[in-house]
Amino acid sequence: MTRDTQIFDIIRQERERQTRGIELIASENYVSDQVMEAMGSVLTNKYAEGYPGKRYYGGCEVVDLSEKLAQERLKQMYSAEWVNVQPHSGAQANMAVFMACLNAGDKFLGLNLSHGGHLSHGSPVNFSGLMFHALEYNVREDDGLVDYEQLEQIARTERPRLIIAGASAYSREWHYERIRRVADEIGAIFMVDMAHPAGLIAAGLLKNPVKYAHIVTSTTHKTMRGPRGGVILMGKDFPNPWGKTTPKGEIKMMSQLLDSAVFPGVQGGPLEHVIAAKAVAFGEALQPSYVDYQKQVKLNAATMADALLKKGYKIISGGTDNHCMLVDLRTKFPELTGKVAERALVAADITSNKNMVPFDSRSAFQTSGLRFGTPAITTRGLKEDLMPWIVSLIDRVLSDPENEQNILKVRNEVNAEMTKYPLFAW
Repeated sequence: MTRDTQIFDIIRQERERQTRGIELIASENYVSDQVMEAMGSVLTNKYAEGYPGKRYYGGCEVVDLSEKLAQERLKQMYSAEWVNVQPHSGAQANMAVFMACLNAGDKFLGLNLSHGGHLSHGSPVNFSGLMFHALEYNVREDDGLVDYEQLEQIARTERPRLIIAGASAYSREWHYERIRRVADEIGAIFMVDMAHPAGLIAAGLLKNPVKYAHIVTSTTHKTMRGPRGGVILMGKDFPNPWGKTTPKGEIKMMSQLLDSAVFPGVQGGPLEHVIAAKAVAFGEALQPSYVDYQKQVKLNAATMADALLKKGYKIISGGTDNHCMLVDLRTKFPELTGKVAERALVAADITSNKNMVPFDSRSAFQTSGLRFGTPAITTRGLKEDLMPWIVSLIDRVLSDPENEQNILKVRNEVNAEMTKYPLFAW
């Protein structure tokens, strides 16, 4: 068979891009060699519609072992009673919860997308906004923190069937207990999408939402440092989708509804090679060294946020409790858009993403903000002492974003420093 030189040359280019630059996209990370090995394994050849022990295809006895191992490790990570490891993404995990718990047109309440929420929490162009009646709560303009008073008022007035906590660009801890109380008061299901801080939660550095929410979803990449994919988890206390609370510990009915919503509800055969890679990542997360890694992620983020503040940048909420921060550029550079800033930083081999900020004066295509995160650079081995240096590079670029010579100088500094931090063993 002739080797596909075109695609493998593209892969080589991407490998080089990842190797030479500073990766600050909060959603991204670098998986271990054994995670990549599992993803590229012979398990990709196996069709396995259904669940372990209940497949629609023969020959699944081996992949059943792999999927069961992923399930058991995930349960152990979060002290969960039930899990589903098949969702192809966090968005599909969320979609499965909606399909299991809501009817078309039902009301649900999530964080405003322009205030840090996620596309699948109610965007009008997403399934969540197209099929269901999305309501939204905001962060407060004065301090950038979730407006829990507003959330409670909307919940009591509108009585949504589902309340979602979790965000794509929010840097503070959540008051899960408070949301659970109002959910119980109105008979709503409380769902947490922990996709971003999942690794920090697994390490015990942030509160575990499985203890508070009826249903929890997550991605398996980002801070978790696994392959791209999704999961759904439940603890021991949840209501059924018709509003009556089931006896404590009775999870069979809801687990069946969620399983059916994943398959055959929103997707077909599971990606067993990815599920094996999830199992590897979950196993890594159960090692003592994982706690040390997540502590460094958190320390790097706090140090970076402090350095940005000292440079005169505004961080929404004033800092970070997790791995990320959302920077409002308007305080320091009123005319600089997130789009231009992102492009200039990418040219300097510093990768971040433009992001709307709360009460943004610009559109989602321009934005007034940038989102930064530290999982990937921490995986690579960078410590807190380098965070002020990174911020100084960012500031140099954003101070003169059209100056190609300046950008080239910064890029050369970035590339030289990154040679000290090898990324791949192969």
